[in-house]
Amino acid sequence: MIDLDDTDLAILRALAQDATQPASTLGRQLGLSQPATWRRIKRLTQAGIIAGRKLDLDREKLGFGVTVFLGVKLATKGRISLEDFERAVSAIPEVQTVEHVLGMYDYRLRVTARDIADFERVLRRRVMALPGVGDVEANVLLSEERRPGPLGGEWPLDMGAQRG
Repeated sequence: MIDLDDTDLAILRALAQDATQPASTLGRQLGLSQPATWRRIKRLTQAGIIAGRKLDLDREKLGFGVTVFLGVKLATKGRISLEDFERAVSAIPEVQTVEHVLGMYDYRLRVTARDIADFERVLRRRVMALPGVGDVEANVLLSEERRPGPLGGEWPLDMGAQRG
C-alpha cells in the first residue's frame, strides 16, 4: 500500500465526484500544475487505487424503469460450481451486477428491466432456468440515494494510523 497525502486524497475525492475532469482542471482546483496532477493520478492508477473510470447511465431515460435486487440461493442437489453459475448469470444482459455474498443467499444480483412484465420474463426464462438455482427472493428498488463513498468528506485526512 502506498502512503496517501492530503493532495492524493483531494484528487481521489474530486475524481470520485467527476472522473471526466482533465488533469489541468483538477490541478487548478488543487493548486497544482497539470503535469504534477497527471503524475499523481498515474501513480494512484499504477498502485491500483484508481481501478478504472465508469460511465453512469440513466437507466430510466434508456427505457429500463425497473431495478430489482435478487437474492439467489443455489440448490444443494446437483452442486453446480460457483464459477459455472457466475459465468452463466453474467451472460444475461439484464443482470448488471453479480455479487457473491455471505448470509441467507449465495448471490445478490442487480437486474434491470423495462417494466415488471419484462422483469418477470427475465426471472422465469433466464434466471430461474439456470442450473443450480434454488430459492430466489426479489426486492424492487423504489428509490436510490447516491453516496459519495469513503472519500466523501467523512474519511479522515490522516490515514497513517489506520494504514499500518
